[in-house]
Amino acid sequence: MNAVDLVIIVVYLAAMPVIGVLVGRKQRSAADYFIGERSLPWWAVCFSIVATETSTLTVISTPGLIWAASGNYNGLTYLQLPFGYIIGRTLVAFIMLPRYFKGKQSTAYAFLGERFGGAMQGVSSVAFIVTRLLAEGVRLFAGAIPIQYILSSYGLHTQYWQIVVVLTALTLIYALVGGIKAVVWVDVIQLSVYILGALIAVVVLATKLPSGWTSKASDAGIFKVFDFNFDIAHLLTSQYAFLTAVVGGAIFTMASHGADQLIVQRFLACRSIRDGRKALIGSGIAVTIQFGLFLLVGAMLWAHNGFKTLKELNLKGDDVFTRFITSELPVGVAGLLIAAILASTMGALASALNALANSTVADLYQRFTKRKAADSKLLRHGRIWTLVWAVVFAVFASLFTSKDNPVIEQGLAITGYTYGALLGAFLLGMWIKRARQLDAIIAFVATVAVMAFVVLGVKIAPSPGGKPVVLAFPWYTLLGVLITLVVGGLLSLRHRGDDPRAAEALSTKPDPAEAEEAA
Repeated sequence: MNAVDLVIIVVYLAAMPVIGVLVGRKQRSAADYFIGERSLPWWAVCFSIVATETSTLTVISTPGLIWAASGNYNGLTYLQLPFGYIIGRTLVAFIMLPRYFKGKQSTAYAFLGERFGGAMQGVSSVAFIVTRLLAEGVRLFAGAIPIQYILSSYGLHTQYWQIVVVLTALTLIYALVGGIKAVVWVDVIQLSVYILGALIAVVVLATKLPSGWTSKASDAGIFKVFDFNFDIAHLLTSQYAFLTAVVGGAIFTMASHGADQLIVQRFLACRSIRDGRKALIGSGIAVTIQFGLFLLVGAMLWAHNGFKTLKELNLKGDDVFTRFITSELPVGVAGLLIAAILASTMGALASALNALANSTVADLYQRFTKRKAADSKLLRHGRIWTLVWAVVFAVFASLFTSKDNPVIEQGLAITGYTYGALLGAFLLGMWIKRARQLDAIIAFVATVAVMAFVVLGVKIAPSPGGKPVVLAFPWYTLLGVLITLVVGGLLSLRHRGDDPRAAEALSTKPDPAEAEEAA
């Protein structure tokens, strides 16, 4: 690392909060703070969705996914997962978006409140909060990994928790002041910068690779995209199996982009349902291209490192790209890419802070106080909760101390506890009109309990005599959805007719008063 790189990193990290504050400093209402008064362009929302789901996890871990922990190579098979993402987002765009754009909803869980009642809205919001707290804790910790590596090269030995606190403080500045507008526009800048950095890394690597490397990569299976091994044990335990990645990935993204307030809040900031669909489906295409770019970087790093396995390199998959950036990229480029990686962590954290504050105020505070608070008071509460969640995130992220497993897989697996229950609750409300609030709550709690047992305790032997492994994370959501629908559906049979709430909640027609106001 050069002093120029360090200056670039410092300036960039300082500039992002300043830009965020300038963009979003004129907040007029709680609706402006949380969903930008539904005035943001779809392409900016699309880029924000991609940046929000990316963070440091994708940037530092995805190139390393070329290698398998077993010593073999996964190749490009991880690309199958975003293929499923496109399918899942398309389904969300046409099945779930109409429910969200009805009325003046600002959170995903307002639909569950209309369909079942306030208690179900509260339960789902609490589940979202816990899930985000755990998942973003991993992502924030991941952002501290390359920083510690850089600082140690300068002889500055820091603890992860110290880096986490600094990142959180920088993020809080613009998330607290600027709201969703600041978050979205800073995301657009950050996405542009780290994609540019990855492209520069490809160009630099291309000048360093030996001739004939593509033939060797093809022979070694580095360019393999599809895994059509349909052995049942392989399908259940490998996230790289075709059916697991595409089917499981589609259901997973239906939950992450249709039942998780972190993403739902984004497309609710669009000007219309049509723009929301463009942003959502476009993000699936964009993230597939992004995964392809970072996997290409991984393939080129494999060739650059002498066609060696991770064991031969004595490295973790998460460290391969970080080492290349800090030791071999030209002066200035390394600093820019590291800064963008760190800023992507800040962007993901800012998104989580705003979404958590939104859900806390709209789904919990307003529901359980049953007060029609003044808009200025809701805006103040939103900022207070943004501050509270920033402190909580810093504490949780500081608890992570091990990076033995690829952090991208850790982050995705955490959602297995609740994603199936969240998506299942939405589908239960839409498909089973007999289901009441108590049915939904019991089904939700039962699903979370069963999934906790599955994630923590169920092991599968992939082959006779093989070491037992856990169920592949893409199946967690599908299993959770099935449990919720079965339990909730059976409980609904106790009732003679449809829930009186169902007809109005499932209607996508706007209220006459709202239609007149819109006109």
